[in-house]
Amino acid sequence: MTTPIHERPGDLLSELIRFETVNPPGNERACIEYIDGLLTEAGLATETLALEPERPNLLARLPGGDAPPLLLQGHVDVVPTDGQEWDEPPFSGTREDGFVWGRGALDMKGGVAMMVTAMLRAAEEGVEPAGDVLLVVLSDEEMGGDVGAKYLVENHPERFADVEYAIGEFGGFPLRIDGTEFYPIQVAEKQVCWLEATVTGRGGHASRPQRDGTMHALGELLTRLTEQRLPVRITPPAREFVEALAAEAEPERAEQLRGLLDPDRTDDILDELGPLAERLDPILHNTVSPTVVDGGGKVNVHPAEVELKLDGRLLPDVTPEEFLEEIREVVGDVEGVEFEVVQFDGGESNPVDMGLFDLLSDALTENHPEAVPVPFLLTGATDGRFFEQLGIQPYGYTPLKLPPSFEFEALVHAANERVPVEAVEFGTDTLSTVIREYGST
Repeated sequence: MTTPIHERPGDLLSELIRFETVNPPGNERACIEYIDGLLTEAGLATETLALEPERPNLLARLPGGDAPPLLLQGHVDVVPTDGQEWDEPPFSGTREDGFVWGRGALDMKGGVAMMVTAMLRAAEEGVEPAGDVLLVVLSDEEMGGDVGAKYLVENHPERFADVEYAIGEFGGFPLRIDGTEFYPIQVAEKQVCWLEATVTGRGGHASRPQRDGTMHALGELLTRLTEQRLPVRITPPAREFVEALAAEAEPERAEQLRGLLDPDRTDDILDELGPLAERLDPILHNTVSPTVVDGGGKVNVHPAEVELKLDGRLLPDVTPEEFLEEIREVVGDVEGVEFEVVQFDGGESNPVDMGLFDLLSDALTENHPEAVPVPFLLTGATDGRFFEQLGIQPYGYTPLKLPPSFEFEALVHAANERVPVEAVEFGTDTLSTVIREYGST
């Protein structure tokens, strides 16, 4: 007799990886229909909502009591593999040496496999949580969510009536610092703010060198943007994260970490911290990264105009206007530069609601007693930002128990993306605990 799929989350993940849902173009429909079939067979009510027929979104509901519904949300589209060299075919879902290999194993078909199997397990066991559990399987997260989470929130907000908390990516994986195994639970994330800078100057024949032309201004602009940090901003989620790290540290290290929360000392201490600073720096500042340069048409002509694209990430509650003011202060007197906001995925954010944190923390430690859960501010962006617009508090929580040698963040979007089968099983057990215990206290 075949073991039910809800007892084999690793096998389910392999199946999901075999659907080539590279975005663009996405083509998530076959994968969504497969998941829909599993949930429907288990007796769960489902529906699909789509802006584009080949790119639907799936909603499934596990009935519960009168408490507010709990939302689980995850996406099945993945990034391309072009130009990467893999040891195993990226869409094979290969099981090898205790790992599931393939694009999406970590981001985020692994998380979806855990959510689906936890829902199937709850249905099989007759679990009745205090409130309904709503599972949403999404398209299009990797390209901005226009036909996925953004579409649902803007066109079908009634489907999320009374929801207070949502669980999605990223969080619940180990972060080892100074010998302690922290498990960050994302409680907030930065906002996407993409900019375009137009740099203008005098053109001319390139046989006559220019010391003050457009390319010189571009060089000055790039140097100032990449050599200097924007001003320090201490947000409540960053403060809680740093304080949690300090609470587990030796006295001297704890004093150093707490010094990060003094804006007059923050940057000097970051310069002392080495590799750890790469993680802490962006949660204490808005950031701007030049990424694309477009300009010039002929090798023998000085361009009169160059365009520079910049990836900006704003801390919660920072406006684009405040961000531009910080940038202009850093750029200073470089002439011929104009900035324009071309995309801002943000808005008025809500104060962090920590009401679900203890349940998520307890579920982790119940399944892994040595874990030290800590609140965390994600420096990237997820679909959680759209659900936040409905007054829902998003949490990043796809729990994975990983060996010390496993480099989680280095494998996301990279060649040889893979995840231990045992980690996916751990995540399923932990999410099952959350569903079972939701609203019980």
